[in-house]
Amino acid sequence: MLLIPAIDLRGGRCVRLYQGDFGAETRYEYSPRELLEKYRALGASWVHVVDLDGARDGVLANREVIIDLAAQRGPKLQVGGGIRSAEVIEDLVSGGVERVVVGSAAVERPDDVIGWASRFGADRICLALDVRHDRRGEPQVRTRGWKSGTAISLWEALAPYPAAAVRHVLCTDIERDGALTGPNLDLYREAVERFPRIAWQASGGVRDAADLGSLARIGAAAAVSGKALLEERIKPEELRPFLPDASFPASTSATARS
Repeated sequence: MLLIPAIDLRGGRCVRLYQGDFGAETRYEYSPRELLEKYRALGASWVHVVDLDGARDGVLANREVIIDLAAQRGPKLQVGGGIRSAEVIEDLVSGGVERVVVGSAAVERPDDVIGWASRFGADRICLALDVRHDRRGEPQVRTRGWKSGTAISLWEALAPYPAAAVRHVLCTDIERDGALTGPNLDLYREAVERFPRIAWQASGGVRDAADLGSLARIGAAAAVSGKALLEERIKPEELRPFLPDASFPASTSATARS
C-alpha cells in the first residue's frame, strides 16, 4: 500500500480543516513548496493536493500555486478541488499534473466524467466520493466541498461507470477527516470487496503506522494522510513500508495555529 501525503491549499496557504469545516481551520507555517520538499525528502512518490477554495466554490482558485508545485522535482501530483470541466483538466495536465481528482462532477455528471476518462486516460482520473453515514450506516455521498448532501450511496455512485472508465477512487469518511480517530476500516473493507478492480485510496482518520498497516491488510491501494504527517505523529522509520523511496532526514516540526 502506498502512502500519499496531502497538501491542502486555501488562499495559497497550507491548511487543514476539521471534518471539512472552513470555520475549523489550522494553518501551517510551511509554504506549499516547502511542504512538497518535505514529502519528497521522506520518499513520497505521489502527493495529493487539494484546492479547498475550488472545492467549495467550483472554480480552481489556487492554480498558480499548483502549477508551481507541478514544476518542482520529485513526487507526481494528484490534484483535486473545483475540477468540473475538460478544459480545467487539460490545463492542469499540460502544466505537469499527473492525475486529477473529480468529485462533484463524478456524482452529478457521470457521462461527462466517463468521456474525460476516455479522452485523458483512466489513470489520469481519480473519482473523489466523500461520504457521511446515515442512520442505517449507509455511506451517503456529499458534494460541493461536502456542503451538499445526496440520496446516493457510495455504491450507487459507482454504478454508472464501466470498468474501463474508473481505476482510482479516493473515498473520504468525512466524520473522520482531520480527527485522528483512526480510519473506517469497515468502510474500506466493504469497498474493496464490492469493487476489487478499483484502486481504493482511503482518507480520513489516519493517526499512526498501525492504521496504515490495517489499511494495507484489508486491501487499500493507498492511504491519503495530512494532519498526522504535518504534526509528525508517525516516525520516519515507520513510514518505510509505505513510501517507496523513503529516507530519513532530521525532524523539522511544523508550526501550526488554529
